[in-house]
Amino acid sequence: MNYELKQIDKFKFIEEGEGETLLLLHGLFGAMSNFEHLIEYFRNQFKVVVPILPLFDLDIFHTTVGGLEKYVQKFIECRNYSTIHLLGNSLGGHVALLHVLKHPEQIKTLTLTGSSGLFENGMGDSYPKRGDYEYIRKKTELTFYHPETATKELVDEVFEITNNRMKVIKIIALAKSAIRNNLGEELNQIKQPTLLIWGNNDNITPPFVGKEFNTLIPNSELHFIDQCGHAPMMEVPAEFNRILSDFLAKYATKPIVGV
Repeated sequence: MNYELKQIDKFKFIEEGEGETLLLLHGLFGAMSNFEHLIEYFRNQFKVVVPILPLFDLDIFHTTVGGLEKYVQKFIECRNYSTIHLLGNSLGGHVALLHVLKHPEQIKTLTLTGSSGLFENGMGDSYPKRGDYEYIRKKTELTFYHPETATKELVDEVFEITNNRMKVIKIIALAKSAIRNNLGEELNQIKQPTLLIWGNNDNITPPFVGKEFNTLIPNSELHFIDQCGHAPMMEVPAEFNRILSDFLAKYATKPIVGV
């Protein structure tokens, strides 16, 4: 399913459907394809919004988790979104956490899946190995429990990123920023209902990370999915959407039919 990529000012984004806003934040190697199943499932109940995070467009000084959070806030202000259900995967989860802490009045619920912010494994000491397609393919496959989830298109995207020197510098800057920006001591401030969906076979933010988030975020619930890695919304979309739908049904205001 192809969705129209809109551009207003400096912001590029997808916006599908009507209703309360379901805002999705992708990770370090994220793309629109990460959320295609989620968009299709929820666009009949929510206004599903996916901004393209400027991972490679910010100056190096602002290429940080905090810099991305400021971009998200400016995007929300530009679009005048309110009553936001915020969801983030991997680095996108980290940005979501920072945003909830800075602007709690905007956010109705929070969903994290494979989020950084407490602990994350990188792609290894030898990463990034430029020009070695087979190496990048194997590293991309490690994101998932089922290696075939790493399609050629996805591997090609990662390979293109890792073959660009400036993009590599910014990837490393963001990864280091995520490690420095540990939110462990602040998570108890989050009051929003929070859903944690974790792959039982996540190698990047292992299951103990999900458990720690569950311990530290007061109003949170944790769901593990077996035979699933770091991106459950891609690898097991039906199960992911079911869990998310049940959670959102408790907190989203249902549209009034026939008005």
